[in-house]
Amino acid sequence: MSSFAKKAIEAIKKHPEIFSALEEFERTKKIPKFTYRKRLDITIDENILRKFKEYCRQQGFNMSRLVEKHILEELKTV
Repeated sequence: MSSFAKKAIEAIKKHPEIFSALEEFERTKKIPKFTYRKRLDITIDENILRKFKEYCRQQGFNMSRLVEKHILEELKTV
């Protein structure tokens, strides 16, 4: 078996979702999303939210991505 074929088989085993996405593209001619985002409805202090929005705007951060990053950091400590 060629080196390319071996690497392709290893890649399929390591990331089967990519192979499934290629199969789906062949069938529908549309690329499926690998990750899906879910809207979150939470309640926080109004002043904190105002400051956070302003901070993210000034720094050029996406609020959702920053919250996501901190959630992941918190989960690593568990």
